[in-house]
This record gives sequence, C-alpha cells and structure tokens, in this order.
Amino acid sequence: MSTLPLRGRRALVCGASRGIGQAAAIALAEAGASVVALGRNADTLFKNTLKRLALYDTSAHTMIEVDQNDLVRLSQDVGVLASQSPFHIWVNNTGGPKGGPLAEASVEALEAAFHQHLSAAQTILQAVLPGMRTAGYGRIINVISTSVKQPIPGLGVSNTIRGAMASWAKTLAGELGPDGITVNNVLPGFTATGRLDEIITAKANAQGKAQGDIAQAMKATVPAGRFADPRETGAAIAFLASPSAAYINGINLPVDGGRTKSL
Repeated sequence: MSTLPLRGRRALVCGASRGIGQAAAIALAEAGASVVALGRNADTLFKNTLKRLALYDTSAHTMIEVDQNDLVRLSQDVGVLASQSPFHIWVNNTGGPKGGPLAEASVEALEAAFHQHLSAAQTILQAVLPGMRTAGYGRIINVISTSVKQPIPGLGVSNTIRGAMASWAKTLAGELGPDGITVNNVLPGFTATGRLDEIITAKANAQGKAQGDIAQAMKATVPAGRFADPRETGAAIAFLASPSAAYINGINLPVDGGRTKSL
C-alpha cells in the first residue's frame, strides 16, 4: 500500500485553526491529501495551520475564512471551491456549545447550537456532495463527542446537539453508501485542547477546586490514565478518510482511551 494513500484527494477540514481540526488537517496532508483549511480567522488559520501544511507541499494547500454561522456565505464560499475541484473528504468539526445544565438552558441557546452545528453541516453537505458523487469517492467524518454514547454531566446543550449530529450522520450513511460515500462519527474523549481547558476551568470554578485537581480527577476516569493528544484523533480521522476504510460506514468511533463504558 502507498505511504501516501490520499495522494490526489482533496479535503475540506472545518475548525482547522487549532485542536482536533488542526491535527486532522496535518494528518491528511501527511497522507498526501490536498487540504483546504476552514476557520473564522484568516490570521489564525495561516499562523497555526497553513504554515505547517506547507511543510508537506507548498502549493497543494489553501484556506478559507468563513464563520459557519453565516449560512449564506458558507454555501457560497464552499460551493465555489467545490465547483473548481471536487472535495473527496470533508471533516465536519465545530466547537461545542457552552456548558451548563440542560434544564437551565434557554431556547435561544438550543436554537443557536442547532444553527451552528446541524444547519451549517447541512449547508456544507449540499455544497460538497455533487463532487463526491461524480468522483465516486467520499469520506464524511463527523467529529462530535462521546456524549452520544454516554451524556456528559454539565454539557446539556452539547449532549443534545451532538446526539442530533450523530443521527444526522447515521441517516446519511444509509443514503449515500450506494454512491461510494461513507459517513462516520469520531467521538473524541478528553483531548488536550482549548475546549478541554474551558471545561476544566468551568468545573473548577463551579466546585471551588484547583484546576489541577479537576484535571487529575478527569484523568483518573480514563483507563489510559491521561488526556489524548489531538494528533491521535487526527490519525483516526485520516484512517477513516483513506481507501482502507471503504467498508466502514455509519459507525461511532470513540477515541477516548477506554473511558466510555458503553459498547
């Protein structure tokens, strides 16, 4: 098998300026894909991600600055790129909603999260799908959360929206499989990103404890005894994007060090 299994493939990676999105973009570039990194801030995208992607091929990679809450512009910008050259891989990665109990969440918070996640995902899907169908090759990788298997206390809105995203992906897996397109969910566990830092800080403030104590208690729930490196999740995403994963479709893949207790 080629050491560059994704050579000749084009990937769109959302939320690519940091964390898991950045790690996924780098892993795909390492595997030979041409990567379009999407994010809200061009300066951050360039400094954090595009400069690192250039190490693999200075001409193959580019970026797109767009807020996924702006559905009109999102459709236009991604649509233009997809019409120029089809996307074979799409990593659907978006930051989670703010924490807090679901019973205390406003209707507006739920609507905003639905818009940011479901509506944006559907918008991108309809922009990239024609090219995938024409190519007969598509890999849609939905980065969500282990909360779809086991709700995480204190993340009420996120638990709800991530569950909806999981069902969205599972439904599409059945619809798009005949076109040579797979749709899978990657479920990151506790991963050393800015998002995890926010969760630890919020828990520490709510419980009146030191952040280090909160982090240690969280690690104690993971059989691996540590937080994940984003590159480990990026590697799982790159595998699902590869030809080797052609018969893997409609699954939830936890990358959590064994923390989730459900099968």
